[in-house]
Amino acid sequence: MVKQKTKKHSGKPVLVGALIFLAAAGGTFGYLLFAEKDNGQTYRMRVGKGQGISGVSRKLAEDDIIYNRTVMMAGAYVLGVQNKLHTGNYKLPQKVSAWQILKRLKEGRPDTVTIRIIEGMKFSQMRGVINQSPDLAHDTKNLSDAELLQKIDPAAPSSHPEGLFAPDSYEVDAESSDLALYKLAYKTQQRNLQAAWEERQSGLPYKNPYELLTMASIVEKETGHKDDRRHVAAVFVNRLNIGMRLQTDPSVIYGMGDAYKGNIRKSDLQRDTPYNTYTRAGLTPTPISLPGKASLEAAAHPSNANYLYFVSKMDGTGKSKFSHSLSEHNDAVRQYILKK
Repeated sequence: MVKQKTKKHSGKPVLVGALIFLAAAGGTFGYLLFAEKDNGQTYRMRVGKGQGISGVSRKLAEDDIIYNRTVMMAGAYVLGVQNKLHTGNYKLPQKVSAWQILKRLKEGRPDTVTIRIIEGMKFSQMRGVINQSPDLAHDTKNLSDAELLQKIDPAAPSSHPEGLFAPDSYEVDAESSDLALYKLAYKTQQRNLQAAWEERQSGLPYKNPYELLTMASIVEKETGHKDDRRHVAAVFVNRLNIGMRLQTDPSVIYGMGDAYKGNIRKSDLQRDTPYNTYTRAGLTPTPISLPGKASLEAAAHPSNANYLYFVSKMDGTGKSKFSHSLSEHNDAVRQYILKK
C-alpha cells in the first residue's frame, strides 16, 4: 500500500487575511478620525464645567458633527485630552475633522463670547443680562449695586450706577469674571462721556459731565429715530434755559420703579418723586438709562432749533413732530395722537 503524503497547510493565508483586515480597519479608523466632515455651517461647541470627552463626543454625534463617537474617544486617549477639558465655547468651522476638534480641545482656548447691552436699558436690566449668561463667572452676582460700583471705581461720580456703563456689544473670554465686563463697560462710558464733555458746544446748562450724562439718558429714552436726537436734546436744553420743567414721561416711569405696569396715568404724573419732571424742575438726580454714544453726542451738540415740544408721529418710523409753541404742539397732538 502506498501511503499518501499529508499536505501541510501554511499559516500564511491566515496571516495575510489578518493583515488585510487590520489595514482596512486602520484605514477606516484613520478616515473617520482625520477626514473633514462638511456640516454645512459653523458650529458652536459648548464644553460645560467638569465635562469630559464622553459628554462632548456624545453631543457632537447627536448633532451629526463627527463621523463616529467611538473613534473620536479613542483619538482623545491618544492625545491625552479625555479629561479636564477647558470650559467654554468653541466655534468650529463648516468643515472639520474629529482630530481637529480634539486638537482644539487640547489647546484649551475657548472662543470669546458676546454680551450685548442695548442702548436705553436700565442698569438693573444690564445686570440681568450678565447674570443670565452661562458663559461668564458670576463673581458679582450677590453684590449690591453700591458694592459693585465700589469694586469698579471708589471715586465714581455717583453712588448710583445708572448711566455709568456704556451699552455696546462686548467680546469677552468665555468663563472670564463678570467683574471684568463691568469694568470694561464702565471705562468705555467714562471715555465716551469725557470726549463728549470736552467737545461740547458752548452755552449748555450743564454744570459738569454727570449732568450731560443725565441729559443723554433722557434723550436716549425719548428718541425713537436717530435723526431726532439733536432736536430732542434741543427741546430739553431750551426748557432748562427758560426755567421750564422737562415734563418727560420716561423719567416719571423710572421713578415709579416696579409700580410701573406698562401704562402711565394722570395720577402718576401728579405723584411727586425725585424723578417726576412734571412736579420738579431741572434734571433728574441721576441718569434714567444707559445712554449710547450717539445720545451723549446729541446732549453735547443739540440742534439750534427753538423747539419746546415734540410728539410722536405714531407712523411706525419712530420720528416725532417738533413744535415751537404750545398751540402748535396741541395741533400736532390732535393730528398725530387724537387723529382729528
